[in-house]
Order: sequence, then C-alpha cells, then structure tokens
Amino acid sequence: MKQYILFNPHAGNGTAEEVAKKLAATSSDSVLLNMTAIDGYDSLMAGVTAEDTLTICGGDGTLNRFINDTDEMEIPCEVYYLAVGSGNDFLRDLDKTPDGTPVCITQYIRNLPVTEVKGKTYRFLNNVGFGIDGYCCEEGDAQKAKSTKAVNYTAIAIKGLLFHYKPTSAVITVDGKEYRFKKVWLAPTMKGRYYGGGMMATPAQDRTAEDGKLSVLIFHGSSSLRTLMIFPSIFKGEHIKSEKFVTVLTGYDIKVVFDRPSPVQVDGETISGVTEYTATAKVPAPAKV
Repeated sequence: MKQYILFNPHAGNGTAEEVAKKLAATSSDSVLLNMTAIDGYDSLMAGVTAEDTLTICGGDGTLNRFINDTDEMEIPCEVYYLAVGSGNDFLRDLDKTPDGTPVCITQYIRNLPVTEVKGKTYRFLNNVGFGIDGYCCEEGDAQKAKSTKAVNYTAIAIKGLLFHYKPTSAVITVDGKEYRFKKVWLAPTMKGRYYGGGMMATPAQDRTAEDGKLSVLIFHGSSSLRTLMIFPSIFKGEHIKSEKFVTVLTGYDIKVVFDRPSPVQVDGETISGVTEYTATAKVPAPAKV
C-alpha cells in the first residue's frame, strides 16, 4: 500500500511542502508529489490501487485545482485532505479544525456542482462568488504579487465597502424564476456554508443534502455604511436576520447577471471582468431499490 501525498508549495504561506514531508516520513511507502509539477493525472491514477491512499496538502484553492484537474477521472482510492491553507472554509464546513490530521474527503468530492464563467466550466467545492468577495480576491492577488506578507481580506473588504467597491444591479434566475435586485454587494452561490475565511454566508446550506440544492445569497439595497454595520454578523450567520437587505434563494440552476463587469472567485481563485455566471447542482442519481 502506497501513501501518495500531493502538496501545493504556495499554500499556507509556503509551509505546505514542510507539512507534506512530515506526513511522508510516517511511512516508508510514501510518494511525495509537487502538484504544480504534475502535467495531467492520467498516468498517476493508472498506477494507484484501491489499497493506496491519496492525501492533498494545501488550502481550499488547492482542493479546487485538484477537483478540476481530475474532473470525470476515476480515482481508485480514498482521498484525504490535510489543511494548511489560510481560509480552510471547506474544513470549517465539516465542523473540523486544522490539527495536522488528514481527513477523508472522498464522499465530498463526488457529484460537485459546476459553474460556467466566460464560456469555461469549473467544478466548485465551496462557492462561486460575485461582488465584493471577487473584488477582495482580486485585490488579495495583487498584494500577493507584491509581498510575501499574509493578506488581510477583512481589511480589504472594509476599505472596499467604504471607498472602492461600487454595488451593481443584478438579475438572478433560480430554476427559471427571475429576481431583480439593486445595489448588490454580494451574490455568491454556495455548496457549503462558509467562504472568505470564515464567513457563514448561508447557514442553512448542507453540502451533504440528498437533493443537492445550492443556495445563493444576495446582499442588496443598503448603503455602504449600513452594509458595513451588518457585514460583521456574516461570520456568525446572523446577517440573514436583516431580511430587508439579505435574501437567500435555493435551487438547482442559478444564473447571476451583473450590470457591469466585476471579478468572480471560484473557491478563492479569481476571474476578472465577468458580467455573469451560472451554477448548476449535480444531483445524485436516486438510490436503486
């Protein structure tokens, strides 16, 4: 039995490789692989057996890369996740904390929803976000390019709310029904409850629900100051009490259209200059009787 360990050297402010090496040292049959050096997973999976294990060391962005690079590929063994990211929203959604122990995630990477952005399709594990969250990721990427310091996304969000980010009008269609909103600050579609490093955007969303439905959060209609006053409550999921400004819709097919180009983030990975996205739940097939 082999222990395949895949790591993202950029995750965890550059600590993922060290963590991966420590895990590899626990077994003489470990195979350590740098994910950024893997050119396709076909040959790797061809050598993996059902008795082996595969562990991914990184953050939510690392997981996103893995699930998209292995899309529609048969993974013959159990898949584990060792969280060394900065946000760790996926792990948080499983009600776990980073403690150095790999967590089996095989069941959670099946039947994942897909989003289409600029004509390209991506699977997502946590969410696809449109609005100030995309803006924060875009600004965060710019800061990472200039410095090795940890990015303070909360500070970026506050400055964006007060000075830089301007809300948009949005048309949101859920399972064929159209909704229109003005002054939209956030419009993420969620597979789990958390994103953005601990924001509980959709407290009622359940990634393990049999119906596979998604939730879209619309934070709308408020001034920048009022939004800033409500915003901290999102970390406890209490923002949904502000029903005048916060709407949550659920469904299988969701389309979000903004009236001007804005950055989108897919599990924290940024795509700039986007005017719309779609998100589609992949509903599990009914159990055979």
